[in-house]
Amino acid sequence: MQQAAAQAEPRWHAALGVAAAIVFYVTLPPKIVVGPLWLMPALVGVILIPLIVISPRRHHESPLHRGMSIFTVVLLNVFNVGTVVTLLLQIVSVHHRKPIGGEQLLLAAVEIWLTNVIVYALWFWEIDGHGPDVRPRTQNEQEVRRADFLFPQMALTPEVREHYPWRPGFLDYVFLSFTNATAFSPTDTFPLTGIAKVMMMAEALTSLVTIAVVAGRAINIMGS
Repeated sequence: MQQAAAQAEPRWHAALGVAAAIVFYVTLPPKIVVGPLWLMPALVGVILIPLIVISPRRHHESPLHRGMSIFTVVLLNVFNVGTVVTLLLQIVSVHHRKPIGGEQLLLAAVEIWLTNVIVYALWFWEIDGHGPDVRPRTQNEQEVRRADFLFPQMALTPEVREHYPWRPGFLDYVFLSFTNATAFSPTDTFPLTGIAKVMMMAEALTSLVTIAVVAGRAINIMGS
């Protein structure tokens, strides 16, 4: 049990991602922020700060702690999608007297895109193999059967795996999310389950809208 506890993933690296997403959100143009500026940071902080104090490592989590972790990602996702929708409405509407400038629009597109990468890295981290609490306790021979994503390291032979012990960590999911958001498709890691495929499609769609519509509009404004 002590060995399993030592292998349990810490929460701080994901918390840094959440903090970065909050910074990106509060520095967006005020016109596209959903609700009061303090609302999203306050809601996320009320959940995340107690989690870091009470459960700094993902080891034998209670259903409450697991639910709080997932709800944090839900909040980030809802607010980020809300900013995308608000920004699109700003772009297509002809009634706004003070449209967002090209520089602000481009900066907002970058921040929304980066937040999208963080949000789906958190999603992938939370869902793969039933979550970061369960993954360290999964045997190598059961790993592929229980996984939602097939990482290249999981295709190594058992002999190699004995000398190269590996479990996906948060950085692996950040890389997966980044490549999916840039390539709009899997690169070296492939979805195995329906929920993994749906989430990868959702991330790619948000990324495509942000890059093709929002960033494209910003560049058009700056060039005119």
